[in-house]
Amino acid sequence: MAKIDLNQVAAILHKRIEPDLLKQILEEMRKLVEEEAQEAGNADKPPQQKKQFCILVSDPEGDMPDKDLAGWVLQIPEDESVKTATERIFQAAHEYNRSKKGRLQQAKTVGEAIEIVPSKHFKEAGLWVKTKSPVLILRTDNEIPKDGGEKDARRGRY
Repeated sequence: MAKIDLNQVAAILHKRIEPDLLKQILEEMRKLVEEEAQEAGNADKPPQQKKQFCILVSDPEGDMPDKDLAGWVLQIPEDESVKTATERIFQAAHEYNRSKKGRLQQAKTVGEAIEIVPSKHFKEAGLWVKTKSPVLILRTDNEIPKDGGEKDARRGRY
């Protein structure tokens, strides 16, 4: 259905309707137009809250060290082995280091590669980097406590 400006509608109705009735009709139409504009644009919507990624590792046997570990969140194709992720990082870093920009600022470590290599090089290697900066890794024993006991900070248990 074609949309008509409210001023054009007012000019047409002005010829045939009483001024008081015309005023009421136009006011209702303006309210409807404002409501549609708010629904479409969501102008009053607050800005989206920034979120932080973390990696949660299941460690039921307690084999991981108690040190703070950091890592990156990556994605590879579903049918590929996760062991190929490091090879893909190396491949993207080598491609970047061969480029003009890469010769000026080379990626020498995995962390530097993830931070400075543009996503197009990773995409060509079949890898998608979700976090450019390292995130902390949390570990859990993969159990939900059954009682409300005291938390053991060393093991992350209750």
